[in-house]
Parts: sequence; C-alpha cells; structure tokens
Amino acid sequence: MLLLRELAAAAASVVPEAALPGGPTLAGVPIEFFLFGLTLLGVALFHAHTLKVALSGLVAIALFKILFSGFKSGPGVLGFASHLGHEWVTLANLFGLLMGFALLSRHFEKSHIPVILPKYLPDDWKGAFVMLVMVFVLSSFLDNIAAALIGGAMAHQLFRAKVHIGYLAAIVAASNAGGAGSVVGDTTTTMLWIAGASPVQVLDAYVASFGALVIAGIPASMWQHKYSPILKDAHAHTHVDWKRIFIVGTMLVFAIVTNVIINVRFPAAADHFPFIGVAVWVALALTVKVRRHDWEVLPETFKGSLFLLSLVVCASMMPVESLPTASWQTTLGLGFLSAVFDNIPLTALAIKQGGYDWGMLAYAVGFGGSMVWFGSSAGVALSNMYPEAKSAVKWVRHGWPVIIGYVVGFGLILSIVGWNPQPLARDVPAPAPSSGRIMR
Repeated sequence: MLLLRELAAAAASVVPEAALPGGPTLAGVPIEFFLFGLTLLGVALFHAHTLKVALSGLVAIALFKILFSGFKSGPGVLGFASHLGHEWVTLANLFGLLMGFALLSRHFEKSHIPVILPKYLPDDWKGAFVMLVMVFVLSSFLDNIAAALIGGAMAHQLFRAKVHIGYLAAIVAASNAGGAGSVVGDTTTTMLWIAGASPVQVLDAYVASFGALVIAGIPASMWQHKYSPILKDAHAHTHVDWKRIFIVGTMLVFAIVTNVIINVRFPAAADHFPFIGVAVWVALALTVKVRRHDWEVLPETFKGSLFLLSLVVCASMMPVESLPTASWQTTLGLGFLSAVFDNIPLTALAIKQGGYDWGMLAYAVGFGGSMVWFGSSAGVALSNMYPEAKSAVKWVRHGWPVIIGYVVGFGLILSIVGWNPQPLARDVPAPAPSSGRIMR
C-alpha cells in the first residue's frame, strides 16, 4: 500500500487534474459507460459466470482508461495506481464486512430463532404476512441475502414446500425493504455508511419501505394462503442458542460503535485505515471460543465479495460528471434501473457523483431490485433455492404488486420526508486551523 501511495503522489505531481483531456465518446457518452453497461448486462445474462464477467469488465475498463482517457489523479498506469490508492480503504472495509457478516449470518441461522418464530404466526393469510414482516426485521440487522434465505427456508417448512412465485417475490421485497433503512442491512447502505452517510439519513428509507411492504406483501400473502395454507407446528420444541446470539450482537456492536467513534472523534483517520472492517474481525477473534465460527463458508463468500468489489471498482472509474444531475427524478429512475442491473455499482456511482438524498437513494436502489428476480443478490440467492422463480416473465406476472409497492413507497418518502440532498462526511471540507489569535 505504501507503493500505491508513492505512485499516487508521483501521478499527482506529473499531471494536474485540470490538464487531463476528456476521453473518447460515442454519441456524446463516454466510452467507459458503454463498457460498464456491457459488464452489467453480462452479469444479468450469465448468472453462472458473474465473477468472470465482473473481472473481465474491470480489466477492460481499466485498460481503456489507462490507454485512452486517464484518471482524475493522472494518466496511464500511475493514474490507475493513484486511483486504487484512494479507494483501498473503502474496498477493504467492504471486504471485511462482507466476509465477517457471512459468519454472522450463519451464527444467527444456527441460533434456531428462525425456526422458533413461526410458532407465533396466525393461521390464515395474516400468518404469511407476519412472516414477511419477520424477514423485514431480520434484514435490518442481517445481510438482506441471509434474511431472504432464512425467509425461504421458513416458507419451505411452513407451506409444505409449495411456495407461490408471487410470495417468493414478496420475500425478496421484504428483505430488500428491511435492509434499505439500516446501515448494516444491505451492502449498498453499508457503502453509504462507510462513505460518510449518517445512519439517521439512511433510516429515512423506512418511510418508503413500510408502505412498499404493505402494498406488495398483503396480496402475495393472500395468494400464498390460497395456494398452500400455513403449517404452524414445525419445530415446536426447539430452543434458542443464546451463545450464538451473543456473537451476533458483539459483531454488530463492534462495527457500529467503531464507526461512530471514528467519524465523531477521528474523521481524518477514516480515510487512511479500514477501521470498521477490522472491528468485525476483532469481534470474531474475541468470540472464537464461545462457539465455533463456520470458516468453511468463507471460500464461497470470498468469490461473492470479489465479484461485488470488482463492480464497485468499475463504478469508481466512471466519469460521473457526465451523469444526469442528482434529483428525485433521477433517484426514481435508478430504482427501476436496479431491477435489471446490480444495485452495488449504481450505489457506487451515486456516491462518487454526490448530491443525493441518501435515504431516498437507499430505498430506490435497494427495493427497486426486487422487481425482477435477478435485480438483487437476495433475488438471485432465493431463486437458487426455488429454481421455478428464474423467469422474469413469471416473476413480473405474479409479483406485480412489488412494482406497485415501489412506486407507492417512493411517493410516500417524497411527500412525507421530501427531497433533502446532503453531502457525505467525506465531502465536507475540514475546518481551517485556528491561528490562535484573538480578533478584536
């Protein structure tokens, strides 16, 4: 990393940002966006090869910028090294959180809480809806992928393995809605948190998420009850493993407290070291003797993390000055776009551009991905559990309330909270040092 910083300094001293020429365009649009769009299209079409597609796109975009358009920090290889030197803390934090939260999710799953909760459900369609609310709540402190998979597992038991596609869409919608308002509930909100968005700003997303869950969840629950009524008495004698719950709580406390302390007391330090990602692994180290961590999940998690980080790096290289100005209309459009393109790079683009209402953005890119089965990682994960859901036509045909819910939810947050763009903490200039003199 020291080498990257040296190269960054060298690049900055060779070519100032203002001297960089604009890159090649096609119909007035920078070529980088076409390469990025092809990468996202490849991810959407070739689900069995997403990591290869993402890495290929990363290499293609990096080579193009090295050879033709350059970076803000300078041209060529030196500019690319400088760019990575600037982004490494964000990438390291994301990597640490993604890998650590995979272990956190397994501890929560093995705590037996997911199989005990159904004992308290009503017997009619309201039981199916309450289960969606449970998924919503779980996603607020677990990764939305884990919440969707736990919901899918509960549905498999509760409905005798007969789950309506519309209800599967509602499970994904509930997991994405619950994660949208929590900085630890979704990779996109965690990215906003790391970039400096306040948890309170992101919390605004729940104004939209609650409404969207009601609109999407009630019809789906009625359809599911008619398709296969709830079976309530499964795992009636299971007991909670409180030691695993202790591990989950410790990891979350370490991540949240560390981020608050660093942002409040040492904001400049946050740009130079991945404190949050490291804090999660410190918690894992301290609790290693409480219960065994499921280390065997890490190889597969590593592949998924590398895929997401590749897309984030791709997005970080985009010339965002060419994007439409941040507005509520643009945010609404990003939600529909996230239904067909991964929301991770869309969020990275928005962070780099700045000027958004971060709660509204979190809802749009989070819940918007629920409209198509491959629009979010939670949808892809749940569809692997239920292969019959891997049809965009069937998903939209039976899950259309999710689309209505997205629009209604967006209308709620716009009318109740309004459009309130705020700078990220990293974009706020530091106060000028005091000279120590008293002005008279």
